[in-house]
Amino acid sequence: MADRVRVGVIGFGMAGKIFHTAVVAATEGLELAAIVQRKGDEAAKAYPGVKLARSIEEMLEDESIRLVVVATPSDVHFENAKQCLEAGRNVVVDKPFTLTSDHARKLIDLAREEGVLVTAYQNRRWDGDFVTLKQVIASGELGRIVSYESHLDRYRAEPRLGAWRESGGPGGGILFDLGPHLIDQATMLFGDPANLFADVRVEREGAVVDDAWDVQLKFASGVTALLRSTLTAYTPGPRFVIHGTQGSFVKWGVDPQEDALKAGGSYSDPGFGEEPASQWGELSVAEKPTRRVKTEAGDYRGLYSNVRDAVQGVGELEVKPEQVLRTTRLIELCRESSGEGRRLGYRE
Repeated sequence: MADRVRVGVIGFGMAGKIFHTAVVAATEGLELAAIVQRKGDEAAKAYPGVKLARSIEEMLEDESIRLVVVATPSDVHFENAKQCLEAGRNVVVDKPFTLTSDHARKLIDLAREEGVLVTAYQNRRWDGDFVTLKQVIASGELGRIVSYESHLDRYRAEPRLGAWRESGGPGGGILFDLGPHLIDQATMLFGDPANLFADVRVEREGAVVDDAWDVQLKFASGVTALLRSTLTAYTPGPRFVIHGTQGSFVKWGVDPQEDALKAGGSYSDPGFGEEPASQWGELSVAEKPTRRVKTEAGDYRGLYSNVRDAVQGVGELEVKPEQVLRTTRLIELCRESSGEGRRLGYRE
């Protein structure tokens, strides 16, 4: 393998700590070289051999860092990514990539001009349940797919008004938080939607940003996709429900990687990323007995392994800029559809 790619991570909140530094450090061929934490020393304690930088400028002084991860609050993704691209660095931006499609286009164009790559951290493509769902569809056992339903439901009764995602500032709300995942997965399966209808709303008393949303995407193939997320689901809905002309696949439970990483687990732990059999999906095909389908082990390192290969010029980027732009634009259209109460055609 070529020399390791040295990586700098900007931000050490939950995203930087759980989804980026931990995964980068565990990915073969990557070296966690620097963490930007403006205040505090949590990063230095967690990674004592890694440089702690107090600013992006300080991190960029190390010209050996080829890849930068932007794991800051959403409203500064654009300016942070732009600064790193202008410095000639490859960039991974945590979701949402940017808050507007105009900013997304500008970053993509800038990366092309600088001869570097830019992409979004759509790590849930490497959820074990999504990998398994793709395999079920590819098997053809369901026949022609007619409907797809995807939930990421949570329960938090009291708004956290002191947290940036719920304080009412730009980039907050659950559509920006979880919408990129569900939209990216649906469009990975079925392509560009023909049109959409969305209901983005506030359900909890005292909440000042959206905490629930439903999106319906219609595809030219005839597939209808229903995507949903809420913070008022004491009993969550199914993770996936997919119906075809010959059968159905239903999956409950959420990929375990996030909770395991939060609990201090690592990819070297035996069975990391594996689901218990009780959460395996059920496949029901006409005139055949229903059977459980073992969930593949999820592995977010797959995203960073792919980015590593793309940076080294030995692989094609999986989360492509045009897909990142599509997701960003669809989130814009969801807000527009909800505000106007009408169905909108998809257009960039």
